[in-house]
Amino acid sequence: MIRVLLVEDDMGLAGNIIDYLELEDMVCDHASNGVAALSLIQKHSFDVVVLDINLPRLDGLSVCEKVRDDGNDTPIIMLTARDQLENKLEGFQKGADDYLVKPFDMPELVARVFALAHRRSSQVKKLNFGNVSVEVGSEIASVNTAPVKLSPTSFTLLKTLLQQQGRVVPRERLLDAVWGEDAPESNALKVHLHNLRKSLVQANANIEVKAVAGTGFCVALKPNPSSSVDCVSAQAPNNKEPDGW
Repeated sequence: MIRVLLVEDDMGLAGNIIDYLELEDMVCDHASNGVAALSLIQKHSFDVVVLDINLPRLDGLSVCEKVRDDGNDTPIIMLTARDQLENKLEGFQKGADDYLVKPFDMPELVARVFALAHRRSSQVKKLNFGNVSVEVGSEIASVNTAPVKLSPTSFTLLKTLLQQQGRVVPRERLLDAVWGEDAPESNALKVHLHNLRKSLVQANANIEVKAVAGTGFCVALKPNPSSSVDCVSAQAPNNKEPDGW
């Protein structure tokens, strides 16, 4: 099932789009401003983001730019009333994958969502953290430019963690990134994270995957005698340790 994030402050239009997408068997989340959109994108995995340009608090172009700067390769369709070529070029320069001018026909929006839903944006090509890098399109991970052999699941976990650049990724988001709605109820995630940690150690990576009590996981630079960089969490830590982590 395709999961879409609609970012639109016109509540009437947003309601119509959501109803139409759900008739097409899509799951549609909604944000009415740019700040809320970024929060949802950082916490959840989407197949496509449908993003209006004229938004309160943070405009769509800034949202798109921030998403790409974070290394997020979710496809983005821009919605706007601006139909001039320079406006479209600006959207593409900020990292948009497609552009739809208002007013538009709902079947056209659906067709464009379907076209982008099963691929990742080519706007993000490489993620870097410490001495580890990931080439998104070719699915190659390396440490100090030397390739590291990872399973597809370990690669997806590493990519999802690197996209957040040291920020905490909720456990549910990792499950969603790897398995979607078919996430197993077993300790599969624990096993794959263990394998990823082992691969990073063997490759002499200077980053590590850390568990954050009661919150999720992140990548952090390994400490050295002079300094260290730890995970950044938007939530206050508690004293509960995740079982078996």
